[in-house]
Amino acid sequence: MSKQLLPLIEVAEDGTCCAPLAAQPVDAAAAAELAPAFKALGDPVRLQLMSMIASAADGEICVCDLTPAFELSGPTISHHLKTLREAGLVSSDRRGTWVYYRADRAKLGALSALLDVA
Repeated sequence: MSKQLLPLIEVAEDGTCCAPLAAQPVDAAAAAELAPAFKALGDPVRLQLMSMIASAADGEICVCDLTPAFELSGPTISHHLKTLREAGLVSSDRRGTWVYYRADRAKLGALSALLDVA
């Protein structure tokens, strides 16, 4: 099975994709699209990494600034970042020897909209 993310639902620019859980049941397409992202965030290290990436002052952060925050090996951090990428939560680009990560604000908005209980 391919690990490539397949867009099953449309996510609007404001991050909304579907009605909040408290308003109506989630349809199968939305659940299939968003579940991998929730699963990826279910790990404490990935949740911390996501927080560091999303709150980066310039909107992006170098892996060289992420790795020292953990008592984990570089390959382990890379594995966690790969999981976040595959879940569609972050994007990245290589600049020389370093990789820079950016949060996918639309995907985070979709997760937030789904959990809105107001």
